Amino acid sequence: MNVLIVDDEPQARERLSRLLGELEGYTVLEPSATNGDEALALIESHKPDVVLLDIDMPGLDGLQVAARLCEREAPPAVVFCTAGDEYDSEAFKDSTLSHVAKPIQPQALRDALRKAEKPNRAQLAALTRPANEGGGNPRSHISARTRKGIELIPLPQVIYFIADHKYVTLRHEAGEVLLDEPLKALEDEFGERFVRIHRNALVARERIERLQRTPLGHFQLFLKGLDGDALTVSRRHVAGVRKMMQGLH
Repeated sequence: MNVLIVDDEPQARERLSRLLGELEGYTVLEPSATNGDEALALIESHKPDVVLLDIDMPGLDGLQVAARLCEREAPPAVVFCTAGDEYDSEAFKDSTLSHVAKPIQPQALRDALRKAEKPNRAQLAALTRPANEGGGNPRSHISARTRKGIELIPLPQVIYFIADHKYVTLRHEAGEVLLDEPLKALEDEFGERFVRIHRNALVARERIERLQRTPLGHFQLFLKGLDGDALTVSRRHVAGVRKMMQGLH
């Protein structure tokens, strides 16, 4: 079986290549991929049987790559390589997806390769269930159904959530998606990372640049990643936002 290694760390790629070389019946495809975009291109050109896919990569991460693979007619089987931290352990604990935790051991790799199968949207969605439906830990990704299928947005890329009637708009670095989740539930789950600035808006704390008062006496919050656009802060939340910003400096 032909195996494509996808990992942004050179030492991890070398270790996986060495371990695979000791297993009978597996051939490592060259070159390996160092990020998600390279992975998708090499999968298209090399048609591997199995992809060893690192979860934590800059740009498109492993779960996002897997979601893109679900859109293809004949995706390869996937083994996710996790960092072995608390999120990874909890998220994959009840999953049927094949995975190995770093540092990867030979027997664990052998077992994961034997179990490897093509990922599907239902499996990926199960990994990103809201905390009140899953194991209680905040999600690392938020899943949204779009015309492309399931889109997975890593939490650090989320700029804000804004509620509008039945849906919540999630603004992220690459665009917007609609969520069918209550804003209050998102606040309960991600309250350490987001702050409420209005009855219908939560913003990422680390994205906050400055709070500014307009000539008419309204307050606007400028956020990194919005290209100069600002969100309105309601009067009842101004004091809380100011106090939180003082704690950031």
